Amino acid sequence: MAKVVELDGPTLVWARDRFAEYYRRAPLDPPPRLARREFAAFPFSRETMMRRHASFRTPEEFGRFLGSEVPRHVYYSTAYYRKPAEPTMAQKEWLGADLVFDLDADHLRGAGDLDYAGQLRLVKERLCALVDDFLVGDFGVDPRAMLLTFSGGRGYHVHVREERFLSLTSPERRELVDYLTGTGFDPTSVIGRRREVESRSENAPSAGRVGPTRLLAAPDAPGWTGRETRALLALLARWEELGADRTATELEAMGVPRPKARRWAGLLIADGGARRIRSDPELVVPAGLVPNDLLEVVLKQAEIVVQGETDAPVTTDVHRLIRLPGSLHGGTGLRVTPLRRDQLDSFDPFRDAVVAEAISGRTRVIPAVDVEYPFPGGRLRARTEQPIELPTTQALVLIPPGESELRPSPE
Repeated sequence: MAKVVELDGPTLVWARDRFAEYYRRAPLDPPPRLARREFAAFPFSRETMMRRHASFRTPEEFGRFLGSEVPRHVYYSTAYYRKPAEPTMAQKEWLGADLVFDLDADHLRGAGDLDYAGQLRLVKERLCALVDDFLVGDFGVDPRAMLLTFSGGRGYHVHVREERFLSLTSPERRELVDYLTGTGFDPTSVIGRRREVESRSENAPSAGRVGPTRLLAAPDAPGWTGRETRALLALLARWEELGADRTATELEAMGVPRPKARRWAGLLIADGGARRIRSDPELVVPAGLVPNDLLEVVLKQAEIVVQGETDAPVTTDVHRLIRLPGSLHGGTGLRVTPLRRDQLDSFDPFRDAVVAEAISGRTRVIPAVDVEYPFPGGRLRARTEQPIELPTTQALVLIPPGESELRPSPE
């Protein structure tokens, strides 16, 4: 669950009133199978204990809950229960659960060096790969049975609601996660061996010699095999662009001793080994130019490039609570935005998750830290303790996480 930054006094009242305004003007559609879900919420108060085990029989009850409680964070169960309001899991009587994936910047390699906007771009890139390559490509999930959501925080969620996945147990979901992350995959398995006859004379084929030829698997091969070949070819192409010296530097960073790294970079780049592999229609790997130990190192590097990244406990937990699509994230003020796949590529959280249509007006704030956000009307840069006046929707992005404080309006 997200950290709740303590708000008090006028700031708490202001934030709760803005959330109440949103829920009044933009009523949420309840999730499917509403009566089988458990709901939970953090209240807008100095109390930070989650309130759980709420359930609603009708959309009207659901709407009244949001309007009266005005939760700072609101969650619902990915599971379906016979009695969702009961206080223990055994009493709830589990009936099944959506298959859910959580991609978050905290779990992505390379995200730590990026700003917030850059992290969200990286997570969206990985989300597209998860949906297109794995869920649709490998698992055959119908895109119409998937709901994608921007989490309102640092990532995205995928909700798969196909019947064939609902009854999966936690260990079975663990197997899906292992497949997504490439656990147990041997990258050298993309290399096949073919035996062929190389004739000494066109007129005497029987006089030929038999020798092994190494071939890469086809790039369009199903599953991890084709994925590894595609990553390997892309890696070789990038090294060709970098040149031999920078390729050698990268090989050294992978743990290859310097003399061997320079020799291997020469074989791949200066002697054309990478170009010959990529240009060969059969993807033959020339033994003289690409020794076996070099090939294994390159394949393992390609495996790292394509290895999946997802928060495994979210997927394997069949009793998971997850942010309610359409609700406001109490730590950022952004909407937990539902998306279709055809909306994802153009989605900009700083435009599409800012609830401008539901909250109006302007608000004076004092930044508690230096802040910078790429809002559509122009990048916002504000320095500590310099009072500024913002559209209220932008102030709502700064105040809940404690990045700004309310400034009293002038007399």
